[in-house]
Amino acid sequence: MAVYSIKDLEKLCGIKAHTIRIWESRYGIVKPKRTKTNIRYYMDSDLKLLLNVALLNRNGIKISKIAKMEQEEIVEKVSAISEINFDGSAQLDALTLSMIEMDELKFDRIVSTNTRQIGFERTMLEVIYPFLDKLSLLWLTGSIVPAQENFISNLIRQKIMMAIDNEPIASGRDCNKFLVYLPEGEKQELSMLFMHYLIKCRGNQVVYLGQNVGINDLLDANRITKPNYIFTMITETYSNKPVQQYVDQLSTSFPDAKILLSGYQVVAQDVQSVDNITILKSLFEAIELLDDLKTSGKK
Repeated sequence: MAVYSIKDLEKLCGIKAHTIRIWESRYGIVKPKRTKTNIRYYMDSDLKLLLNVALLNRNGIKISKIAKMEQEEIVEKVSAISEINFDGSAQLDALTLSMIEMDELKFDRIVSTNTRQIGFERTMLEVIYPFLDKLSLLWLTGSIVPAQENFISNLIRQKIMMAIDNEPIASGRDCNKFLVYLPEGEKQELSMLFMHYLIKCRGNQVVYLGQNVGINDLLDANRITKPNYIFTMITETYSNKPVQQYVDQLSTSFPDAKILLSGYQVVAQDVQSVDNITILKSLFEAIELLDDLKTSGKK
């Protein structure tokens, strides 16, 4: 069972520690335990309750009214709010709660509702990606355990895979073919899977090789598939050595393909675009390039 400090609650709920203390003393919303040295600490049940309370409060329900509700009523109102299109902060609260509780139904309700209303692409960009940014912070500060992160990451992965599968497979000479992969040591598969979806839903063929792909395997795939574009991301590897070497190797090894590169290390190390290399500094630059290709046709 996890134990949380008031600072942990502040990060997880987005409620200032000062406000949490007021809610404790004035309304009895949560009742912290104390160590032998009189330091507050909180349990899983406190975190779940506070996440629910924060979500209701952000949706216009006064804290004085929430304090009088039974637990069942709070849960019911949170579920009702999850059925409608609510603001960004509330969505982050609801997704965080689904991760903390490891509640697939709650996660599915949020993502499915948004997908119906604004489409899968916007759901990823406006709901899931802000949540993943928060998840990274929570992981770095030790506010969540690996089981919770693995649970939510796999649910997101399932949603992306389903969206990919629902898109028709492009065919014909007029469509571009993309060879998509992650180099050895890279683990940012959610981002690469989403890129797979973005490429495919714009009418392109995608040959997806997955993670830990070495140069020799890439050469074999390139020889067999003859792609117009090769796309990869370099985020975690090459943090202690120049990434330019790898980029130059790609450029030399695949002279007939246009190579698209993205990822933190590519941008942070100011990699130079050489010959057939294009640097994409953000996800939105990648989307803009794909939209341009869709408009102009095969290149």
